[in-house]
Order: sequence, then structure tokens, then C-alpha cells
Amino acid sequence: MNRATPITAIYPGSFDPLTRGHEDIARRSLRIADRLLVAVAYTATHVKKGLFSVEERLELITEVFRDEPRVEAVSFQGLLVDFARQRDAHVVIRGLRAVSDFEYELQMAQMNQKLWDEIETVFLVPEGEYSFLSSSLVREVASLNGDVGPFVSPPVLAAVNRKFSSR
Repeated sequence: MNRATPITAIYPGSFDPLTRGHEDIARRSLRIADRLLVAVAYTATHVKKGLFSVEERLELITEVFRDEPRVEAVSFQGLLVDFARQRDAHVVIRGLRAVSDFEYELQMAQMNQKLWDEIETVFLVPEGEYSFLSSSLVREVASLNGDVGPFVSPPVLAAVNRKFSSR
């Protein structure tokens, strides 16, 4: 990887829904990458009941980052390193909220490095105000009629409210 070549990074995850913590990590990753692929995995490593379809998540990510042309919402299936190779992306961005995230993320980064030695993982910590925030907490609070407005951007809030009002 030559720095004269633009750096494409991948920020993989489920983003169900996209939170302000995700947004923080994505926007700050543009300090080290020229282009960011916010990549929604079709088959998550952890089995979770989804609130939004992959297509809905892609639409929300696109809407939230409409002001940032260097961010692209994409989806992928299979191994992240295979997707990275296809997109000529050599950097993976991962957010670490707590020490408990580190062990799993370290194992994934090391496995990816073994599968493709041209991939590097960069860990970013969210701003302190987002360090507790997760998509699953947002879903849980919303399902109990709590206000998740402080934790998601307006387009995501509207979509979350529509989902729970239709149930």
C-alpha cells in the first residue's frame, strides 16, 4: 500500500440501527482514510434478530452520510477479507467501546491478517458520550417506548419510531 494511492477503509458491522457512536467512528475514520465503505454484513457473526433489513440499513446509512461524499453504504456476504480484496480496501475500522470488546476484536484482526497479509485493522474509541452506546441498547429502549432521540440521528429516529409504531 503506497500513500500516494488513496486509502479505502471498510467499517463493517450490523448497524441495526446506526447509532451516533457509529457515526462518530465513521466520520473520525476519514482523518486516516480517503474513502470509507460502511459495510453491512448480510450474515452477522452473532445471531441477532434484526430490526431493519439490510436494504433499509443501507438506505439509512446513505441518508445519514448524505453530506459526506467519501462515505459509501455497501453490503457484503462471506469473509471480510475477500470483500476488502474485491474493493481494494486495505484498512478495516473497528470501534472499541470497552475493554470487553478488545479480546474479540483482537482475535478477528489477527485472523484477518492471517487470511490476507495486506489488511490492517485500526481500532478507534468513540467519544466518551457514546462509549456505552450499542444498537441492541437502542432497540431495547425503543421497544419499551423510551426516547432514543439522543442516541441516533433524525432519519434513524424516524425509522425506528415507524418500526415500533407499526408493531
